[in-house]
Amino acid sequence: MVYIKEQIASAETPPGMAYFDPGLFEAEMETIFTSAWLGLTPPRLEPNTAHPLDLLPGALDEPLVLTADKNGTLRIVSNACTHRGMKLVCDPLSTNRLRCGYHGRRFKLDGQLDGAPGFRGAENFPRQSDDLATVPVRYWGPVPFIQLLTGQAFDEWTDPLRVLFDFLPLDALRYDPGARRRFEVNANWKLYLDNYLEGFHIPTVHKSLAAVLDVGSYRTELLPHGSLQIGVAAEGQPVLPLSTSHPLAGESIGALYVHLFPNTLFNVYPWGVSMNYVNPMGPVKTEVIFDRYVWKPDLLDLGAGSDLDRVEQEDEEVVEATQAGLRSRLYGRGRYAPEQEAAVHHFHRWWSLQLPEQPHAQ
Repeated sequence: MVYIKEQIASAETPPGMAYFDPGLFEAEMETIFTSAWLGLTPPRLEPNTAHPLDLLPGALDEPLVLTADKNGTLRIVSNACTHRGMKLVCDPLSTNRLRCGYHGRRFKLDGQLDGAPGFRGAENFPRQSDDLATVPVRYWGPVPFIQLLTGQAFDEWTDPLRVLFDFLPLDALRYDPGARRRFEVNANWKLYLDNYLEGFHIPTVHKSLAAVLDVGSYRTELLPHGSLQIGVAAEGQPVLPLSTSHPLAGESIGALYVHLFPNTLFNVYPWGVSMNYVNPMGPVKTEVIFDRYVWKPDLLDLGAGSDLDRVEQEDEEVVEATQAGLRSRLYGRGRYAPEQEAAVHHFHRWWSLQLPEQPHAQ
């Protein structure tokens, strides 16, 4: 597998194969994404309904079902019957029970077994494992996250946000479903993140963004399991209302960009938050979701967060061109620009240590 040195000054970037090898991609899914916190677009479910959800199609392909009981309480449970594994829900339906269409086994909307025809006389039945497995749902403000298998605690994962975003009134953020954007990028998921994690390319690729930021003051700070990019506003542009106790108090900050491993991006602007989920769909295909949570709608057309569609299109062009270049037989491994690509190296280092058969850290 791939190893990334701890010292950025001597480290090499991953080889090209790290961005398209099917075996490596499968290892990433099983060792990283099965226990990652993954963001969801807020579901809109009526009471007593069930909706199928295939988690990360083309990657994890985990069959789940979202249910809302008579009180509208959201739950997420496995969509595989505990008898023989048949998918229980294939299309949205109104119901107060889940019923397997194979042998008639029934479950309550919270996943509890409610009936098992044909199992009279079975010993040690039902067991806890005969209920549908439940998937935990946790919230950062109005934003839902799920974790398929047990991994890092949610409070530990989101802990850096508590200080960095202490000025955000999370209970005042309103999800804007009409602003949701979904893009498919013909590139590996890591490559999309590599591009996001450095401001090195902003003056070259994003002219409109460079015009509203003080690019010379753009900088990066590393977090225990992610990174922060600090966008200082150009003169006259709207700024974040930082608290007096904020680590950046006194600075004119136009945007804060936080990446939490592996694939969640919190982009905070004067108008609110753009949540981005970089979801792998295959070795060289990635789904990128933009969900908008608005605090001050009058600032939507101003500053660093005002032209996200254009910035996304520009990013996709360079990312897809880089994906094509990484297949070159003449390309080996690159080097990191220490002052510009610290967050990229930090991400690569973490990623390499998640993979199996790694040597001890140096």
